[in-house]
Amino acid sequence: MQIIDKTKKVLVTGGSGYLASWIIKILLDEGMSVNTTVRDLKDKEKTAHLKLLDKNNQLTFFKADLLEDGSFKESMKGCDVVIHTASPFFISGFKNPEQELINPAKYGTRNVLNTAKETPDVKRVVLTSSVAAIYGDNSDIKKTPDGIFTENEWNDTSSINHLPYSYSKTVAEKEAWKIAGTQEEWDLVVINPGLIFGPSLTKRKDSYSIKTMIEFGKGVYRTGVPKIFLGIADVRDVAQAHINAIFIPAAKGRHIIVSKTIMFMDIADIIRKKFKKKYPLPKIFVPKFMFWLIAPFLGFTRKYVTRNTGQPIGFDNSYSIDNLNLTYRPVEETIADHFQQIIDDGLLN
Repeated sequence: MQIIDKTKKVLVTGGSGYLASWIIKILLDEGMSVNTTVRDLKDKEKTAHLKLLDKNNQLTFFKADLLEDGSFKESMKGCDVVIHTASPFFISGFKNPEQELINPAKYGTRNVLNTAKETPDVKRVVLTSSVAAIYGDNSDIKKTPDGIFTENEWNDTSSINHLPYSYSKTVAEKEAWKIAGTQEEWDLVVINPGLIFGPSLTKRKDSYSIKTMIEFGKGVYRTGVPKIFLGIADVRDVAQAHINAIFIPAAKGRHIIVSKTIMFMDIADIIRKKFKKKYPLPKIFVPKFMFWLIAPFLGFTRKYVTRNTGQPIGFDNSYSIDNLNLTYRPVEETIADHFQQIIDDGLLN
């Protein structure tokens, strides 16, 4: 692939989202023109922060629906690159996982990439996937050759009934690779971030990561947290990975984006150390047997507890460093900056 011409446009789907907003900010700072899609052009609250970033009138909004065939056609015209971030993110609280998670993820990806096949301007598609497409349960680490997750692994333990969000990311990414293999006009680069934290560009509370940080500050976990290990990624690093995937011609394949593996207790400890005010943060772990007993009341299954609690995991992020020239922020900076943002925005009031 040739180097992207900065005079061309980039399409970012789901532009009002937590991650997409940072991607758009960096693109605008680079002086590029950006098209972005939202579900409702009349919802000014969700796009106000993006319009503030658009100081030189480089950003154009389009209405699009993941499940409406052809709805991305107009927004994609004249774009060299498509960055597809739009996909629902619900860990719990949904009633119909197929309708709310799996169909929008899979068919939305199919819709966007099939439109790219019909758009001669497009040279590269960058897909926001997840480490959830690499593994489902922490216990999956036992099946890896070297006891660490790499881009070679695929999640084969999630389903519509067990970790449906992880399943949705897996089927969506597989669909993307399938479609990419049917054409030669553009290439596909995939970004597989861990759980994303870091400061938000909006005061919205509907991101899982932002909700979690607010819950720490408000004492939802004051009585204790389970010993769950997870890979963390800074939203700014994940956004930069997408940008580098545009401008580095040799970028290819999947990319694990994880700065460090930590536990929820580590998040509490970072907040406790950084901020002097006595926030009601957890100090003890909830025993596994107790978590197992109360899991259904918290939106988790006992199968999840059995396969994940107390099981360490690790990620090899070396390919993202080598192929995307990515530099990672320390996780302490990620958590501190995110918590400061929710304080500054009055989200703990």
